[in-house]
Amino acid sequence: MTGRFIVVEGIEGAGKSTCISVIEEVLKEHGIRNIEYTREPGGTAIAEKLRTILLEKGDEKVSDETELLLMYASRVQLVDNRIRPALEKDCYVIGDRHDLSSVAYQGGGRGISLDLIKGLKKMVLGDFKPDLTVLMDVTPEIGLSRVDNRGQGRDRFESEKLEFFTRVRNCYLSEASSDPSIKVIDATQPLEQVKQSVRTVLEDFLCSRG
Repeated sequence: MTGRFIVVEGIEGAGKSTCISVIEEVLKEHGIRNIEYTREPGGTAIAEKLRTILLEKGDEKVSDETELLLMYASRVQLVDNRIRPALEKDCYVIGDRHDLSSVAYQGGGRGISLDLIKGLKKMVLGDFKPDLTVLMDVTPEIGLSRVDNRGQGRDRFESEKLEFFTRVRNCYLSEASSDPSIKVIDATQPLEQVKQSVRTVLEDFLCSRG
């Protein structure tokens, strides 16, 4: 595959949309025009239906294991039908979340075994992984206050307790500490500093890729 897969991660309210905008800006400055955008869960017709199930608050409780399996079902649809084909056409793909979200949310947040999650990933996706992951890091208190300030209400995940997001964040940071392809951005900085931090990460990444 000749394209590049760049993923943005973080808890709710971390500023992923801002990060994606900066990534797009830097890529275009480098003359890169073939860019695809994806989100998880979702991104294909089937995956979007699964997204609705995962995010909507309903009367029936979604078990932790069901949540994990639906996440991977959605992810495989997206990877097989959009991401791999785009990379094979020399596109850059910017993803709003990918596999690390399941490690953090279903692993760190829900407490499902990380070995089980990583084994499931290996079974359905093999060695496929992003070339770069940008982790937007904020405290749960700041992230959730930003969510509430949007005035759109909270979805099923956003409605979780503060302790849940603390576990998710800690898992994110733990994974980042052992994986050099995950770059952590302090998203509590003033906006212009956050944008400059993202820009620096992207410039370094593109330079390393020639």
